[in-house]
Amino acid sequence: MSGHSGKVLILGADGFIGRHLAFGLRAAGWHVVASARRCGRLARMGFETVEADLAAPEAATVDFWQGRLAGVSHVVNAAGVLSASEGVSEAVHVRAPGAIYEALGGARGVLISAVGIDDSETGFARHRREGEAVALAHGIVPLRAGLVLGETSYGGSSLARALAALPFVTPVVGKGDQPFNPVHAADLTRAVAHFLAHPVEGVQEIGGPEVVTQAEMLQGLRGWLGLSAVPVLRLPVWLCRGMGRMGDAMRLGPISLTAVRQLEAGVLAEPSAAVRRMPEGPRGFSEFLGARPAGTQDLWHARLYLMRPVLRVVLAVLWLASGVIGLFLPAAEFLPLIAGSGVPDWLAIGFARLGGVVDLAIAGALLRGWRPRLMAGVQAAMVLGYTVAFSVLAPVLWLLPLGGLLKNLPVLALIAVVYVLEDER
Repeated sequence: MSGHSGKVLILGADGFIGRHLAFGLRAAGWHVVASARRCGRLARMGFETVEADLAAPEAATVDFWQGRLAGVSHVVNAAGVLSASEGVSEAVHVRAPGAIYEALGGARGVLISAVGIDDSETGFARHRREGEAVALAHGIVPLRAGLVLGETSYGGSSLARALAALPFVTPVVGKGDQPFNPVHAADLTRAVAHFLAHPVEGVQEIGGPEVVTQAEMLQGLRGWLGLSAVPVLRLPVWLCRGMGRMGDAMRLGPISLTAVRQLEAGVLAEPSAAVRRMPEGPRGFSEFLGARPAGTQDLWHARLYLMRPVLRVVLAVLWLASGVIGLFLPAAEFLPLIAGSGVPDWLAIGFARLGGVVDLAIAGALLRGWRPRLMAGVQAAMVLGYTVAFSVLAPVLWLLPLGGLLKNLPVLALIAVVYVLEDER
């Protein structure tokens, strides 16, 4: 990419694609203004930032953006939500970008869009199409990208690495013969820089020159991680859809019905003529996969990625069982444990029943995926509270043969691991 001195606003700069764009365009000489809902980390990475939630009503007004975008000459819109309510999806894909384009008044730009939206009637596809129409009306180039992979991963690309790293088998949706032509995030960034400098008309499409099947892609990722080959496990589509619905209910991110349907159909992009005329085109899957060695962090991330929902479910079961016991265990079974503590029986029973209710609430929040990092803190506080209380009331519980209070120490460590894994940015 040749150097530039323009000032470019990147929407969705804290996302997987957005961060690659921010770093890649900055390295090419652009003055990058990074915008996202939370900009703390982007600011610490050295970017000028504009913090904004595109789903908020004020973000859909021109007044909100005027004065925040001084000197911006170009815009790259990499913001998007795959699974969201109608109102949020329309705000992020249509209303807020329209206000930004109008506030910038004729700035050149590129909208990162997605392939396959013409043949889908999901809210995501419909609002993506509407967003493209708004972009075209303001002279912004919609660039539909196929499956984007990169040095880092997030969402669907993280899930692909995780599936590739599973022991014993590599699971695929259906027959696993669906076509993909992944494009590397660095090559996508180079295309964006090209179209910022050389605007074209109409919707463009970009994908890599190498077409692989779903099974070949996962096997390639497995080999890149340095893992030995294992058999392909072809999962029935109905089973995968059920797992996707469960993922939606538990808010497990890329484990969703939308993701399953994408894997069912494949993601095949047909590079447009303007992309094919670029001085340096995208690399093929095998070429860019072999350009960088996998590190220990890549293998750890791939192996731990699917442990995150497993650990969440394990903790939910623990709190569910604790809640049921706290609510229904006869008082005669637990009062002897704190005999001689001086606590009245009625108060001990009341605390046991109240603790049961709180434990069940924690279990419900975990199963629903409600603010998982906050809930990790709540769990740690509850376990510490139980530990301190029972250490005072019945210190003998530390000496029980099967662990007693001693078990709380690994539980706290497990909660700490979940807290770490739930931070994806």
